[in-house]
Amino acid sequence: MHGAGTKTDITKNNADARLLDLTRLISRVGRGPMTGVDRVEFAYLRHLLDASVPLYSLVRTTLGYAVLGPDGTRAIHDRLRGETPWGGPDIWARLRGRRASLRHAAEADVRRFSIGRARVGRLAGLIRRTVPKDAPYFNVGHSNLSDEVFGAITGVTNVLVHDVIPLDYPEYQRPETVKAFEAKLYKIGKRADRVIYNSQYSRDRAEAYFTSWGGAPDGIVAHLGIEDPVVGEHDIPTPRPYFVTLGTIEPRKNHVLLLDVWKEMAGAADLHIVGRRGWQNSAVFDRLDAGPEGVFEWGNLSDAEVGALIKGAAGFLFPSFVEGYGLPPAEAILLQTPVICTKLDVYREFLGNSPVYLDPNDSYSWLETIREMSVQSGRYEKQIGDVISLPTWETHFNQVLSLA
Repeated sequence: MHGAGTKTDITKNNADARLLDLTRLISRVGRGPMTGVDRVEFAYLRHLLDASVPLYSLVRTTLGYAVLGPDGTRAIHDRLRGETPWGGPDIWARLRGRRASLRHAAEADVRRFSIGRARVGRLAGLIRRTVPKDAPYFNVGHSNLSDEVFGAITGVTNVLVHDVIPLDYPEYQRPETVKAFEAKLYKIGKRADRVIYNSQYSRDRAEAYFTSWGGAPDGIVAHLGIEDPVVGEHDIPTPRPYFVTLGTIEPRKNHVLLLDVWKEMAGAADLHIVGRRGWQNSAVFDRLDAGPEGVFEWGNLSDAEVGALIKGAAGFLFPSFVEGYGLPPAEAILLQTPVICTKLDVYREFLGNSPVYLDPNDSYSWLETIREMSVQSGRYEKQIGDVISLPTWETHFNQVLSLA
């Protein structure tokens, strides 16, 4: 067993209860559509709630820790899903002078539905009082990873590592985030009992760091499930063929290549850039603010609107320099939209030969392929059949829960 202490044997797989950390999802309430990591945490919440083993949840709020039982966890799920509205801020939020916001309403509901709360420094006693002994703990959002949490859990600790991009490619990060991520990954390597990896690529890269720090925890590769995207309606501004790219507008996503390509498109097709503006990308922001011909920027679309936009596109473009997994190309494939993406090992793992793979620095190849796809998209749609099956959440959880 990698973690220290008197925890149950890591090979035990007949848990009487499970404990899921929901700190990330609660912290992001009111901040727009779910990110990729948010969606993974929500998938765990949804699946574990529907399993036969009771699910408890742990949240660290601005006032300390809260544990919710199965009923309270279900109530939070319904609110995160939008089936039930959040309540208002409670007396604790008002006493601290906090303005009304969805985040504070979410934290107030966490306190209302909790079966126990504790201040920072007293989590171990809270876990003993409220959570069945030896319940395995799952943290897939990378929030709330601390010595106090690892020390308080009596069951096996399972942490999902999405990627190690901040360490492999620090040039794409805000300077202050690199050391913070390194500290978090180091903590996982030293304290987690088991690491869940979304791809073999992520495992190889993470374990290289773990090994350099003294040894890697037990690990398992379980590809994330690819779900059918929600498709609603979206009004397209022009009748021309169009392409879509999706993701935060930050240097790693390589939007500059697409803007260079569209300088040469001469109105033959449009480009729809979906995603919020990120960091260290002022040159790209300046170009977008200048209103390049045929380029449209969408910062806050719903999932249904994004699905509609991708479904009607001549192609989906993903020229990212590096990814730990990359859900958007897979979701585009499910919508029968041809995909052009970067030659990355992680895509080969689960997308096979379905996308068109191009060099992220070869703007000429991207230009020529996009031009051809804009007038012959049917030819590329046939390639989608090369993917026999994409990963499912059922397969993911069969792998993960067989060990927990």
